[in-house]
Amino acid sequence: MSSELLFSLGFLLFIVLILALDLLTGYVIEYALSVDNIFVIVLIFSAFAVEEKYYHRVLFWGILGAIIMRFIFIFVGAALIAKFAWILYIFGAFLVFTGIKMFFSKEEEKIDPENHPVVKWASKIFSIHPKYEGKNFFVTINHKRYVTPLFLVLLIVEFTDLLFAVDSIPAIFAVTKDPYIVFFSNIFAIMGLRSMFFLLVNIIHKFHYLKTGLAVLLAFIGVKMLGHTYLEKIGFTTEHSLIVILSILVISIVASLVFPKKVAHK
Repeated sequence: MSSELLFSLGFLLFIVLILALDLLTGYVIEYALSVDNIFVIVLIFSAFAVEEKYYHRVLFWGILGAIIMRFIFIFVGAALIAKFAWILYIFGAFLVFTGIKMFFSKEEEKIDPENHPVVKWASKIFSIHPKYEGKNFFVTINHKRYVTPLFLVLLIVEFTDLLFAVDSIPAIFAVTKDPYIVFFSNIFAIMGLRSMFFLLVNIIHKFHYLKTGLAVLLAFIGVKMLGHTYLEKIGFTTEHSLIVILSILVISIVASLVFPKKVAHK
């Protein structure tokens, strides 16, 4: 009886370790891709001249919206994968394409407040107040309801996260098909996004090779999805994926510090 109990406990521990490794790998992928998200959020805040004291408010509601959107994305995606296994190959091809495109893209990200598609869309639906009204997303003037520029910033942050989710969620499905692991690895990483933002906001520009590293990371995950059957046969496990992912991130960070970006002098 005791030997059966020990075997059961050992087997349970083995399963927990496997699940924990999947969760950790998914978390690392999402956290790494969230860094790229921070690049864009910094640009959004700068383009819309958002005061630093309102960053917390926008990020709080932005993260809450991101959790809801990703919950829908993940469980719909898991249901589709369970029914149509070939969708994994579409995800894989998309990630390879995205990684290659990001790797060769030399253009600096720019945010144009007036011509941003979200601003154009919002202007057709809402009455937009031209000035910030403190921390308010909405303001009433002469019995008329307006949205403030801060609300537009929130919408753009949500839209940006939606675009990033298109990359990050399929990437984690390359590690595990369990929607709960995918969801919680996303949530843990997203909830750390706000703290990470304030930690990295002033130094993130120094890691100029990180974008290249993320491009390689996406391409690697895409290739893994395309060749998952073969990789499983040769014994390529989640541990190997985690080692490759961490190696890519460490190399890109070290390269950024060893070879700092040259500043053009006027």
